[in-house]
Amino acid sequence: MILPIIAYGDPVLRKRAKEIEPGSIDVKKLSEDMFETMYKASGVGLAAPQIGQSVRMFVVDGQPFNEDEKEEDIDQSLVGFKKVFVNPEIIEEAGDDWGFEEGCLSIPGIRGEIFRPEIVVVRYFDTDWNEHEEEFDGMAARIIQHEYDHLDGKLFTDYLPTLRRQLIKKKLSDITKGKTDAEYRMKFPK
Repeated sequence: MILPIIAYGDPVLRKRAKEIEPGSIDVKKLSEDMFETMYKASGVGLAAPQIGQSVRMFVVDGQPFNEDEKEEDIDQSLVGFKKVFVNPEIIEEAGDDWGFEEGCLSIPGIRGEIFRPEIVVVRYFDTDWNEHEEEFDGMAARIIQHEYDHLDGKLFTDYLPTLRRQLIKKKLSDITKGKTDAEYRMKFPK
């Protein structure tokens, strides 16, 4: 089921999401709905708070970054990078910080260069409640860090320099009021 994406300004995007107790919700069904919603909005990651569920879970599929790329330009960190992270915990970040222009489905039309560490180690559960601990690098690490931030109530705009935040204040206010041209269904704060 395709769900509306929660827009900037909704309090659910600023809350620390709660751990999921095994059996408390159907994580398989939720992940299917999240993937469907993410694909409809042409995203590469979606966190549960972005669909109004304040639980610690996100889905990723980085393959769209490799579409239309020449063989030598394919980002190997994104090959087969389609996963569900339930109750993830970043246990290590390493490597040099590198910049990339990020965006967010909850904040349509706004992008900004964000610097993040190049390597991340994550402990998480899959939808069968099997525990994993994996290291990711490059773009895969960035997508994970961006989605993980959503679980802690952080948005990529929080990392922008003060001046840049001042410059986008009006645009953010417009999104909160529903003034946006996103090509997917959104739910705006009341």
